[in-house]
Amino acid sequence: MSLVARYLEENGIPTVLIANARDIVEYCGVARLVFVDYPLGNPCGRPFQVAEQQQVFELALAQLENATAPRSTVQAPLQWPGGDDWKRLIFSDEQPFLEGDAYDDWIEAKKRYKALKDEGKV
Repeated sequence: MSLVARYLEENGIPTVLIANARDIVEYCGVARLVFVDYPLGNPCGRPFQVAEQQQVFELALAQLENATAPRSTVQAPLQWPGGDDWKRLIFSDEQPFLEGDAYDDWIEAKKRYKALKDEGKV
């Protein structure tokens, strides 16, 4: 997405990226970034947390309107529930992909998403 954003910017179309991997996106040199310090896959907020997702979207619109310099980054004032342990545990021997209740929760979220998609809500 970073390269697409750069291409659009070069052709006069302003962009704002919303991302979790700040180092990678900033390295690519995007014009405007809203950084959400959540695990990968959650750039717009937690699943089913509409108010949180709206907050991220509003930050992106404000970044589009107010950024005054190239490579402007704004960090969303959000904290992942349970703190920052996910940063230490992600992809480690201590934290296999998913087990037990976490796996069951993931399957349930997939079912909810499919139901919403079938209803045309996503």
